[in-house]
Amino acid sequence: QVQLVESGGGLVQAVGSLRLSCAASVRTFSTYAMGWFRQAPGNEREFVAVISSSGGITDYPDSVKGRFTISRDNAKNTVYLQMNSLKPEDTAVYYCAARYGGIAVRRSIGYDYWGQGTQVTVSS
Repeated sequence: QVQLVESGGGLVQAVGSLRLSCAASVRTFSTYAMGWFRQAPGNEREFVAVISSSGGITDYPDSVKGRFTISRDNAKNTVYLQMNSLKPEDTAVYYCAARYGGIAVRRSIGYDYWGQGTQVTVSS
């Protein structure tokens, strides 16, 4: 069983920045691909960023590419999401997810474990 705990959400003005963190309670963190997803009210959960188990491969949708950066520190069992140039449409609950195996995938159904989510609100 993997427990994931997100932190770092909050209220920020447009064009501001936030860094989300996700701490994983598992000894073999380096064997899990990780992802960040978000869900706004009335919307489906969408992929924001994913990273392979080694950290060597990352992927983003066009909506956040160039503004968001996912990274991981396998020694600290933590994955991060640096969000810059935030827009009001980035407002959502952000979830961290873990997928056993090295390959990061975009589809949320591919992830085995989820955190409780952290709210990000971007004001205009």
